[in-house]
Amino acid sequence: MNSGQFTLSSTRYMELIDITPQVEKALSKANIKEGICYLFNPHTTAALTINEGADPTVRTDIIKAIKKIIPFDLNYQHLEGNSPSHVLSSFIGCSEIIFIKNTRPQLGTWQKIYFCEFDGPRTRKVHWRVTS
Repeated sequence: MNSGQFTLSSTRYMELIDITPQVEKALSKANIKEGICYLFNPHTTAALTINEGADPTVRTDIIKAIKKIIPFDLNYQHLEGNSPSHVLSSFIGCSEIIFIKNTRPQLGTWQKIYFCEFDGPRTRKVHWRVTS
């Protein structure tokens, strides 16, 4: 199988969830020795990113910085009240591309793959596809 999806649940309004283990499991299933892994988040109030995974305070710092960069108190017109979450999704992006070697993602020493929740808590999906 060269494509699929996995689900995850967020527990807070904003959080970065390490999905590296789920991606590694998908790559192992696909058994692609070398290729490219495409990840896609189909949600308009969430994003995907790659960043440091060794120090968990980096995730906290990213969220602090986001709250300074994107105004949460703007007079948004979207009736659901989650416009900042939509802005953040567009700002960070909904996909990632990762090289695969020996069925493993070619991440840097400190890198992890994160699902960025901006409108939680929710149950979310991530789609993946690998090509060789």
